[in-house]
Amino acid sequence: MTTRLKPIRCAAALMCLSLSLPVMAQESAAELKERIRVLEAQLEESKRALAKAEQQSKVTETASTEPDTDMAFDLAGGRLKVGGAVRVNYTAGTYPKDTGGGESSRAFPDGGNVGLDTARINLDYENGNVLGKFEYRFYDGYGGFGTGYHMLHTAWLGYNYANGSQVQVGVNRVPFGPGPYGVSQSFFFDQHYYVGLSDDMDLGVKYSWTTGDWKWDAGYYLQDEGSYKGGSKKADRYSYDVITDGAGNGYAEENQLNLRGIYSTKLAGIDSDLGFSTQYGQLRGEGVNALGNPTQDGDMSAYSLHMVNKWNNFTLATQGTYYDYDVQQAGVPNQGEILMGAFAFPTAVAQKAFIPAVSLSYYLETPSIGWLNYVIPFAEYSSIMKDENGFNDSELYTIGAAFGTAGGWYTYAEYATSNGNDFIGGDGGFNSRFGANPDQKRNHRFNINFGYYF
Repeated sequence: MTTRLKPIRCAAALMCLSLSLPVMAQESAAELKERIRVLEAQLEESKRALAKAEQQSKVTETASTEPDTDMAFDLAGGRLKVGGAVRVNYTAGTYPKDTGGGESSRAFPDGGNVGLDTARINLDYENGNVLGKFEYRFYDGYGGFGTGYHMLHTAWLGYNYANGSQVQVGVNRVPFGPGPYGVSQSFFFDQHYYVGLSDDMDLGVKYSWTTGDWKWDAGYYLQDEGSYKGGSKKADRYSYDVITDGAGNGYAEENQLNLRGIYSTKLAGIDSDLGFSTQYGQLRGEGVNALGNPTQDGDMSAYSLHMVNKWNNFTLATQGTYYDYDVQQAGVPNQGEILMGAFAFPTAVAQKAFIPAVSLSYYLETPSIGWLNYVIPFAEYSSIMKDENGFNDSELYTIGAAFGTAGGWYTYAEYATSNGNDFIGGDGGFNSRFGANPDQKRNHRFNINFGYYF
């Protein structure tokens, strides 16, 4: 849509100018200058409208740098696109040689490990104003929890209204943070993701609309997206959620409200998206606590300020978030932790923390390289700075690049170091690196993820 907007507006402005020339010839010089000024103002307004439309298209959650599918079929009066991806991972880092270090349960030889990361299927449907998305993922075994696991990622139906607003109903992405993946360009995301505040999929309804230079998203989520098939009863899911343990004790998310606003403007000639995000939800107590008493209900809240600045091909994204999982867990040794999980892996997370995150990236087109379309080098930092006394912070540094290549390939190559992230080093077993983090050992991981999208 945005690719057609510029020619149409420019052609309209030129047509107005050409039709006005005979009249201009009979007018005074002052009147001629005034008419030219008005026409130039109209053309400038068209340019601003185009820039605004292009900016909105960049921040929409359905946009992606991943290759798109060309497989499409007519279905029930609409168009169904069928696609998917297969991703293979190479990993080397500070891991014991009898564990898989993240996405693979195979041993790590000295030269690193290669294994299947993800296979997924995607369905996209459009029929007039009606649209829908579906995605299901399959993963290799992780850390000894079994030979593999799989889960629903996305499943929603939506409607595009004439005023440009949209509604989505089903398992969709929670509107929190500056974009679908927070500030991050990395395969590992930033630390927001691991506490359930980035790329989080839940079951509910989301409404998106614009007012002037503001883009708004409001959502109500009945519950999380659910747990599917794998070696962990409640953690077999894509995004991090509060869960119960193997005995059914803990918490479950329900009745969550979200509101996000992003204001697009120019600051000193730099395109900027200034935004805020808020989230509040209930936590239903299940089972019993460590003293054998019924688990009491709780709630959670999160507040975030974020900004994305674009100057030429540079992007600087920043975010600061405070969150609070407010629960009372009598008899639990670490009162400041709550159990969360994803990727068949339960983990302890700090109940209260502040998360700063920053990402600097550069979009480099490569027209002189036939097989390579573009490169996005990036450097990122984020940390979980915990409120609880005695808890150690969890920092994550990542540097790398994403490569968009011809033929449906998309590749990440990056080096990450962290003193508190389950996916950067370690033994693959249960730990509390996002929580108390008693062992602040800094681990390292060099990772290449090869993705083929069809």
